[in-house]
Amino acid sequence: MAGIARHKSIWKNIAIFMAILGPGIITGSVDNDAGGITTYSVAGAVYGYKLLWTLIPSFIVLVIIQEMNARMGIVTGKGLADLIRENAGVKVTFFIFIGLLLADIGNTTTEFAGVAGSMEVFGVSKYISVPIVGFMIWILVVKGNYKFAERIFLVFSVSLLMYVVSALMGKPDWQAIGKSIVRPQMDFTEQSLMVIIGIIGTTIAPWMQFYMQSSVIEKGLKIRDYKYTLIDIVVGCTATVVVAFFIIVACASTLHAKGIVINEAKDAALALEPLAGALSSHVFAFGLFIASIFSATILPLATAFYVCEAFGFEAGIDKKWKEAPEFYILYTGIIMLGVIIILIPNAPLIAITLWTQIINGILLPVVLVCMILLVNNKKIMGEYTNRPIQNIIGWGTVFTLIGLSLTLLVLPLFK
Repeated sequence: MAGIARHKSIWKNIAIFMAILGPGIITGSVDNDAGGITTYSVAGAVYGYKLLWTLIPSFIVLVIIQEMNARMGIVTGKGLADLIRENAGVKVTFFIFIGLLLADIGNTTTEFAGVAGSMEVFGVSKYISVPIVGFMIWILVVKGNYKFAERIFLVFSVSLLMYVVSALMGKPDWQAIGKSIVRPQMDFTEQSLMVIIGIIGTTIAPWMQFYMQSSVIEKGLKIRDYKYTLIDIVVGCTATVVVAFFIIVACASTLHAKGIVINEAKDAALALEPLAGALSSHVFAFGLFIASIFSATILPLATAFYVCEAFGFEAGIDKKWKEAPEFYILYTGIIMLGVIIILIPNAPLIAITLWTQIINGILLPVVLVCMILLVNNKKIMGEYTNRPIQNIIGWGTVFTLIGLSLTLLVLPLFK
């Protein structure tokens, strides 16, 4: 009887986890968007396996930060933007969110650049692929509901694992990979610091903190669901870093080994064909396409969520247009802007992609400072404030990012 009861308990826990599954995995997977794939591809092509070590501290910080977000959302029932406005005031909130809004318009444009680039590998013009994808994702959010959209997002998340296949086709040097992780190397040059800030900025993006907290609230999770939410977060963060690892490995073992320079993820997909075969090239390009659609849906959604929360407007996929007009107008406007910029002939897409990731890395400390102060406020969190180790890692991340950003600004003075 005890065995049967234990068996039932296991299945009950699995059922609860499957019901709660979503926010952590989706938020983590969107990290590997077109901008992220471009950043990881450039890191692998230029530096080989040298920067793989950056993914280890990024993973630890990602888990800690996402856990803070989920805990704040569950305990307060409020989004991060809402809490910032209530505690920092409207003026401070306005300037923070103008910067974040501009960065996210750049992020969304980058996603549509990924759609355009990946489809060009298959011979489809951006003037066909981008408007069609833009309309499809608009319909998914405006006419769908949260549960349906979440199922689609989870399928997209699993699809990103195809980068593992692409990397293995490049026959990586596992001994060299091991050495680069065990004995980290770092070149203190302007370019390498830009790439490192880009990796951190795309692995732990500012918008993620807002989306994670909003999705926990949208899903209606309570404190009793916390342990399952934590598993969801760890699984999502692990998937994020695994995919990033294999993208860097795919480009390091092929492009870097042959001295091939690339500027964007599409270049990586095209360059892989003569080195690792057409299948590897097409798998890489299709992964970019899936990631770009996925993120082009989530990023404007996250932006609309947190801007509306910050200024007290109604927000949510399950609300109708007339119930949350500001939310849907903002969502629609961001998508339209992204599509229009991509369709402009000779638009500087590479510059937009790389600088957007760098801006993410520079804006991240601002968001993290607000977050850490809020999650340690007993009036807001009660008994669920941070433990010392969480504060050490959180503040350590803030000071490291500020240090890297300042170094990046100072380095040109010594040339």
